Amino acid sequence: MTTELCAYSVEACETARRAGVTRVELCASPYEGGTTPSAAAIRMARRIGGLQLSVMVRPRGGDFLYSDTEFRQMLEEVRFARECGADGVVFGVLTPPPHGRVDVQRTAALVAEAGPMQTTFHRAFDMACDLEEALEAAVAAGCRRILTSGGRNTAVEGIDTLRALVAQAAGRIELMAGSGVNPSNVRQLAATGVDA
Repeated sequence: MTTELCAYSVEACETARRAGVTRVELCASPYEGGTTPSAAAIRMARRIGGLQLSVMVRPRGGDFLYSDTEFRQMLEEVRFARECGADGVVFGVLTPPPHGRVDVQRTAALVAEAGPMQTTFHRAFDMACDLEEALEAAVAAGCRRILTSGGRNTAVEGIDTLRALVAQAAGRIELMAGSGVNPSNVRQLAATGVDA
């Protein structure tokens, strides 16, 4: 099974490599839930051998509804991560309330900009009004994987939903359990059939 660590520094990426972690999601601003890391951090993390690098693409904390300018910035950030040799990018874009659905058009544009990089729809997925519909939207937009806690605060709390989403995905998109994953519950979460 693939293991991924959410890393907020180059040092954390180095620690992940030493610990045998498969992939890191490099972010900045942990107290905002993760935003796009600096150019220097991306370049330095990319120099660490033996570690897949996914870069968070999120211009600010808060909700996942972005202005046109913010969305153009996200496209630029994806392009920069690709030019730096990142293996993947991580993002999430929703439509405005009252529905709060995956924004398929903008997500597909980010996927297209990513080119050969892997694309992960992050836990904005858990804010969608209908997770089954959100999964189909992420598939339609071309995402490679979804990071989810099953719509709950932690993955263990959402374990039944995770199991159902794995069945629905049927191998069309990878599912990665995230939030509150630790040595005491990782086997239980792996038993749901998630990919990472």
